[in-house]
Amino acid sequence: MKIPVAILIVLLFIASVKAQNLQVHYDFGENRKLVTSTVEMFKSDKWGSTFFFIDMNYDTKNAKTVSLAYWEIARAFKLGESKLSAHVEYNGGLFQFDATPINGAFSINNAWLGGLEYGINNADFTKGISLQVLYKYIKDKNDASFQLTTVWYMHMLNKKLTFNGFADFWREDNDFGTIEKPNVKKFVFLTEPQLWYNVTKNLSLGSEIEISSNFSGNEGFMVNPTLAGKWKF
Repeated sequence: MKIPVAILIVLLFIASVKAQNLQVHYDFGENRKLVTSTVEMFKSDKWGSTFFFIDMNYDTKNAKTVSLAYWEIARAFKLGESKLSAHVEYNGGLFQFDATPINGAFSINNAWLGGLEYGINNADFTKGISLQVLYKYIKDKNDASFQLTTVWYMHMLNKKLTFNGFADFWREDNDFGTIEKPNVKKFVFLTEPQLWYNVTKNLSLGSEIEISSNFSGNEGFMVNPTLAGKWKF
């Protein structure tokens, strides 16, 4: 696999944007068996906070290069002194694959979200959770949808262990049938809990388990575990 070159490109990108961490996952899920890199950043300021992540899949069995590139960026704006914030977000990406006699590619529909976010943290910021209620527009698919999101983190054993992740539930029409016999599912669920052992201040080793329903072209329930390393900058 020509992964080192791809990871080098990601590292150069990280250097330019000063992102907080790089994760490299090996996915053991059925029909997966591939490497995913995640560049992730969270930064708070006096007006609120900014978060983004960029995922890239390196599926060399089905593509000659990066098979998937996907990113999300979100901004929260504080509403006075309350724990409520206004939340705006964008999601989008691209998927490609090798096929005979021709190759194929398709875009992941642009999605714009907006709504309210409620976040709480304990006094020493060793644990916290945020809840989001969002309107969601999915281009060429759902003009008026919704998404419910929760994001959490918890540091344990004097910050040697970290449990974090998110869960999303949203409305999106996905047809898993045929023209003659449609099979439309209207709701999607996705959660990705992570457990990390923090070897040093910068290096963590751990796992992520992607649990989903009707997500990413797969009908029904799926579980995809990974083994991963993370470097914090």
